[in-house]
Amino acid sequence: MLRTNQIQKRYLVASDFDQTLSFHDSGYVLSELVGIAGIEFERKTAILAVQNLVQQGGELAYLLLHDPDLKGRVRKEHLRKAGKEIRLKENIRQLGDLLAGAIDGYAFDFHVISAAPQEVVESALEGIIAPDHIHGTQLLYKDSGHIAGIVRVTAGYGKVTALDDLQAQLQIGAERVIYVGDGSSDVHVMLHVNQREGFTIAVSESRKIAQIAKRTVLSDDALSVLVPILEGIVGWGRPRIRDFFETQGLLIQDWDKVQTEWLTFRSSNDASGRTPEASGENLPVRKSP
Repeated sequence: MLRTNQIQKRYLVASDFDQTLSFHDSGYVLSELVGIAGIEFERKTAILAVQNLVQQGGELAYLLLHDPDLKGRVRKEHLRKAGKEIRLKENIRQLGDLLAGAIDGYAFDFHVISAAPQEVVESALEGIIAPDHIHGTQLLYKDSGHIAGIVRVTAGYGKVTALDDLQAQLQIGAERVIYVGDGSSDVHVMLHVNQREGFTIAVSESRKIAQIAKRTVLSDDALSVLVPILEGIVGWGRPRIRDFFETQGLLIQDWDKVQTEWLTFRSSNDASGRTPEASGENLPVRKSP
């Protein structure tokens, strides 16, 4: 319980949505909902990624506006239906509640910044995160419900802009911004946060993101991101963190720490010009810290 006479340190916690708070990619779910195979959607997004035609993470918004298959089939109602089909990580609501007021001397404003359409994320997190705390890609619609245009895409550098706008609105210093993400669309925003002495957390072992984030945590439970926050921001040790979760009726069953080092090996006699990735030699090596 917070003491009313205690000065609070206020932070902004911004989280990605797809595969950060969920297990699914919104575009994959939406495509299958309207009868397009997930593998076909992946093919389309892979082509866009190679072409560098759109910012990383903005492929779905581009396809919704320009791809004949998706543009002709997807209406606003499908976006909300897709949100209900997305499997979420456990305890997202409790994560928000604990961040808001369970840590003495600290208050964390929890927001979601996603490249997925606003309607998808709002539908998926309905009753869990308030709509005004969700900042997704904003679309325009025809009377028929089909997509007519794009207002704003919160992907790539678009996430940086959305985060800066949110920070200014909340009047929180740059060094008190925490960002949580999982993939390549989070690279720009994580570099931006790190440069301004904020705190970044990766929730995947993707090499692109894990090398940038200050901490990495892997779990199927959204509450896991509290651990690096309690350690790195609040300054608690393991015993106190365990006690904190127990007072909330939660037990940390497994808590393993490993150090991941990326190594590339090549034979000194190899003159074939093969890339390490092609030969399967670029592998993560884990060891206990």
